[in-house]
Amino acid sequence: MYFPYVRGRQYELLALRELVEKNLLTDFVIPIVEPVKLSPTLVNMIDSYIRKEHHISIIRNPLVGSFNSDLGVADEHPKSAEYKKRFAEQYDNPCIIKSIIMQKNAKALLNYWEKNNINKSELLVVNTDRDYLDLYEEQFKENTPSYVLMPDESAYRRKVRKNRVLFADKFEKKDRNADYQNSVNDFFSDDHLYYIDDNFIGFSDYSVVGNEYLESGFAPYAVAIHIVYFDDDKNLRVRHFVSDSNEDITNPAKKFYEAVSKLAKWYDDINKNPDMLTTGFRTFLEHYENKSYPGLGTVKKLSLMHHIELMGKYLSKV
Repeated sequence: MYFPYVRGRQYELLALRELVEKNLLTDFVIPIVEPVKLSPTLVNMIDSYIRKEHHISIIRNPLVGSFNSDLGVADEHPKSAEYKKRFAEQYDNPCIIKSIIMQKNAKALLNYWEKNNINKSELLVVNTDRDYLDLYEEQFKENTPSYVLMPDESAYRRKVRKNRVLFADKFEKKDRNADYQNSVNDFFSDDHLYYIDDNFIGFSDYSVVGNEYLESGFAPYAVAIHIVYFDDDKNLRVRHFVSDSNEDITNPAKKFYEAVSKLAKWYDDINKNPDMLTTGFRTFLEHYENKSYPGLGTVKKLSLMHHIELMGKYLSKV
């Protein structure tokens, strides 16, 4: 089972929505969203999963962003109040896996859920802070959550005995997009090959986005497209396709075409492997053929869609 972990920025939510609406997710993929703001994009995405009856995990106590404060002030604004009401109704749906990060406010949230007859065995728990391992053990000594995301470290193995999901940041993020030119083909992960042997029921990562969270973006000097693929040994690797005209921030459309041209050439060089043709990858090729520029947010969306669809197709075959 694969649990792609996203931070709920606009392009990530749009990627998840498009994947489920186009029936590109298999039953072996359960996305996890740590929402960063209360927005129409968030509640519309959740609606899509409910309509398609596909499970999705929504973190109720995110560590980053303004989601918690947005809920607190939502009643002061009619539109925000509507989104808050929709979210509350959605969160009761059985397709939504109630999810929690073990942190300072976790105990209060767990107590609230218990008072509202929410069984701890139905939860997804993100358990990545050693300081809260004792709290985890205390809260779940009688009922193990359905899924527990954790690093592959002995301290966590001793505290978490069942329903373990291997969780790690696999993407080696560079300071600048242009820096990917120095290492265009990187190892990404082999967790999908060994997680069962290592007594995990699933694996999770931040895809090609990485763990780093920034409140706002910036105009890059270079455009980089990150594409995961399987090598001959079924290890997952990531190719970086980087623009050439990186002296300033002007003409991002030209930069994108330089990068996507390298992607198209690489696809030809690997003899047009049909396994690569996810919807996200095919859309990149269409932009190359049409010489069209979708915008930087869509570039990230398509890379994320490609990774998640690719993993679902792989897991459905093994």
